[in-house]
Amino acid sequence: MVVRILLAIMVVQIAAALAIWYAAARYVPLDLALLLALLSVVLVRGAISANNFRMARKFSSDVPAEHQLDLAARLCLFCGEFRASMLTSSWTMLRHRPAPFFAPEARALPVLLVHGYGCNGGFWAALRARLRCERISHDTVDLEPVTAPLDDYVEHVERAVQRLLAATGAPRVVIVGHSMGGLVARAWLRRHGAAYVARIVTVGTPHHGTGLAALGIGANARQMRQDAEWLAQLAQDDAAHRALVTSIWSWHDNIVAPQTSCRLAGAKNIAFGGIGHVALGSDPRVLCRILDEILTAGPLTRPLSPATIC
Repeated sequence: MVVRILLAIMVVQIAAALAIWYAAARYVPLDLALLLALLSVVLVRGAISANNFRMARKFSSDVPAEHQLDLAARLCLFCGEFRASMLTSSWTMLRHRPAPFFAPEARALPVLLVHGYGCNGGFWAALRARLRCERISHDTVDLEPVTAPLDDYVEHVERAVQRLLAATGAPRVVIVGHSMGGLVARAWLRRHGAAYVARIVTVGTPHHGTGLAALGIGANARQMRQDAEWLAQLAQDDAAHRALVTSIWSWHDNIVAPQTSCRLAGAKNIAFGGIGHVALGSDPRVLCRILDEILTAGPLTRPLSPATIC
């Protein structure tokens, strides 16, 4: 479903670029007309990213002095988020094909990666590359349908967890969830308990909702609004479950606003500055912290051997 939506968007962009090229070619050389057409599409995408930052500012948290950005840093923030958004929507998510990775002699518990709203497992391309280099078994889960209620995704996660456990022989897994995926991971924990999970790492997750959810479509978007009853019920989870959670987030998130919505009482909270919402999935600083959380989550009681690889 997500790939079809992204392909449709790509077709619209290509059609728009061709129309601009055709119109401009009547007045300027063909190569210049092509450049103008491509630039027009990039500018539209840039305007969408800029508008996200503008809307997020309406709900923004007060940023601590140590995370205040000057003009150059703000430009880097925007460029980093724009690059990450273009790369994920126009390349990595389009090319995504579900494929678990099982590492011989794995050095950590296996990891399940849970994407956010409107995405698929291709969002995790940068982290998956890091996990492969570190010999950490992992898999992704695709949350479908795109607009379903959040609780409908819980069994997707449960099946993926059980597949990882069966394939690796590990006693527990680590779950990493971006944005909405972090809420789904907590909903899974509420329903299935903590017997098979060592740690849940949420990345840019709106634990208390986001003002921009009002712009989304679907039951899941409504459940991420700040006044959502679903979030109020999720907030009743017990202290033992929250102690399993590490929340990684940015003071400059352009989708989750107020940004302190990512801060979860009773959890381990790690805040960064100068990183946008999509860029959290590929920023080297964030990837290093996620990897630290995975490596320290717990020992393997039975390392994966080549004979157990599926």
